[in-house]
Amino acid sequence: MSSTLLEVTRAAHEDVERLERLIVKDLQNDPPTTKDGLYQSHRVRNNIDTIISTTEKLVEIYDDKDNARKDEIAALGGQTATGVNVFSAFYDRLKEIREYHRKHPAARVVDANEEYEDLLKEEPVIEFSGEEAFGRYLDLHELFNQYINSKFGAKIEYSAYLDVFSQPHNIPWKLKSTRQYRKYMENLLEYLIYFFQRTEPLQDLDRIFSKLEAEFEEQWTNGQVQGWEKQGQENEDDPAQHTMIDLDYYSTVEELMEVGPEKLKEALAVLGLKTGGTVQQRAERLLLTKHTPLEKLDKKHFAKGSHGPQQNGSTAVSQDINSLKQIALVEAKMKKLCDLLSKTIEQTKENVVKKQALTYEEMEQERQEEETQVDTESDDEDQQIYNPLKLPMGWDGKPIPYWLYKLHGLGQEFKCEICGNYSYWGRRAFERHFKEWRHQHGMRCLGIPNTKNFNEITNIQEAQELWEKIRERQGVNKWRPDLEEEYEDKEGNIYNKKTYTDLQRQGLI
Repeated sequence: MSSTLLEVTRAAHEDVERLERLIVKDLQNDPPTTKDGLYQSHRVRNNIDTIISTTEKLVEIYDDKDNARKDEIAALGGQTATGVNVFSAFYDRLKEIREYHRKHPAARVVDANEEYEDLLKEEPVIEFSGEEAFGRYLDLHELFNQYINSKFGAKIEYSAYLDVFSQPHNIPWKLKSTRQYRKYMENLLEYLIYFFQRTEPLQDLDRIFSKLEAEFEEQWTNGQVQGWEKQGQENEDDPAQHTMIDLDYYSTVEELMEVGPEKLKEALAVLGLKTGGTVQQRAERLLLTKHTPLEKLDKKHFAKGSHGPQQNGSTAVSQDINSLKQIALVEAKMKKLCDLLSKTIEQTKENVVKKQALTYEEMEQERQEEETQVDTESDDEDQQIYNPLKLPMGWDGKPIPYWLYKLHGLGQEFKCEICGNYSYWGRRAFERHFKEWRHQHGMRCLGIPNTKNFNEITNIQEAQELWEKIRERQGVNKWRPDLEEEYEDKEGNIYNKKTYTDLQRQGLI
């Protein structure tokens, strides 16, 4: 049966509505693991892209530039060249439907909901390197090699590079005018965008960048872009300096050739020298000015009609400023992505430092343990723990037996003011705490000996009153701490102070 344009329109609207319901249903499920959460985000992103493409097709149909939709609606109404014949159009369509089912007697209605429900179980293919560990860490090794082998970089460790790669404002702006630096920044930005799209597929990166560009234009105009403030001031003072290449950083023609033909041409034009020839000839001509003043150069190197370095300088300066502005914009975008990925960068630093202390076998074992841990976490979270009595959890994450709960009175809370209002759960823990260091320290601060007379007393005022009664009954001078003050060793044995001190001096405890 032929698919008419109106049927295509109806099916497209149905697909859009079904995908919208599918997205809502998918987002209502809480993913048990980070990996499942990433799968869910990519499924939603793919469904949104499908909705956008389908909607664009519907817009083209409703625009009806070729009048196909208008003609089809007229044909459904029975409008022909000879007039209106509704019954003829109806029976022609009925004949077409019968002919289709006669040729396809085994045709069945396919439930589209079943097909779309399968999308909820789909695991999209997401490409991550082994170092990225499914989006948990960054893999900047290639960019790190570019950094340490460049003039603007430094010979540092990879762990130190993770601290400085997001701070391009610390690099002198004179080193940023090279083609090597621009290529490095573009590669770094490209990688961060690609990583962000894989780990945060639901983020609207275009909107983030459009807002950033608007703020950047205002800051650049006011000379407030971090790392380029000095550059903005010098634009007003001496515009010719931007096109001038600082030859102190170049010692050979090959190094100067890396600047690029356009930059060499602009620099030669500002100095009033000839701008033609190959890249090597331009570099050689410009390198002559490093040790030779312009006044002593041979006139053959100057362009015709040139009177100095200001000849034709305004156009070259404007082009150079635009080039530097583009580099500054790339830096701003890179910094924004680093802010969005700050948590991932910190995890990467910790992972790199930890791996430096591990062998290859230990790293492989840790990776396998992480994979098995993810699987067990998923299985455990699928099983809901049944705990209607709200019993305390044991070491295995499950409620303790009810008889154990009643035996030790774990549901009862005992507070001790002498221990700083510390809570003890259960009668057994409460009785044992009188011999622990926390209670002994509290009694010592009150100036009261920790003897059996003060068991079951947790109130400071009651302890002080009892101590006063004991002192009145025995007398102040009758208190013998060597014999009556108690000490406890590691095995729980109780001694008086004298015995404990003697055994400790002999090294027996």
